[in-house]
Amino acid sequence: MGSKAIEAIAEYRNDVERSLRLYFREVSPSFSALFLGTPPHEVRAAWDKVLADRLEATDRWSAFFILASLEKAFRDDYRHRCKKRMRDDLSKVLRDLWRDRKTKASLNKHIFQAWKENRPELRRLIGELRGAFNFRNHMAHGLLWDRGNTISILSTILRPVF
Repeated sequence: MGSKAIEAIAEYRNDVERSLRLYFREVSPSFSALFLGTPPHEVRAAWDKVLADRLEATDRWSAFFILASLEKAFRDDYRHRCKKRMRDDLSKVLRDLWRDRKTKASLNKHIFQAWKENRPELRRLIGELRGAFNFRNHMAHGLLWDRGNTISILSTILRPVF
């Protein structure tokens, strides 16, 4: 996955945010329909909460798409290195992994470990990626959700990559 894919996801996320902010304005035709029966003094707080919840959900989906794209890129690289029988140390380790596990190799446990051991200059980045994928797995399985800004977390992690 190149920077263009991440940029496309970021652009999509920004488009959705702008659309939501426009939709959740008092001049929107939806404003009165969505909050019919809500006391006027409670409308703004309710409106702001719904907007914040929708923006948070947008951040989560964007994070999922970015991480799914990254996982695909690493798995494609894994298969490519094995099929092309590349001669570098990382490729040799990945071929050994292919012989043992084929497509069942764990990204976080096996593939990232091979990268970490054979590309020491990427050790920190691989550690951050592992953290991001642990975060994704916890999010996907509902074990953890920190209401922090997911996009800023991912942009911090991905900035050195792209």
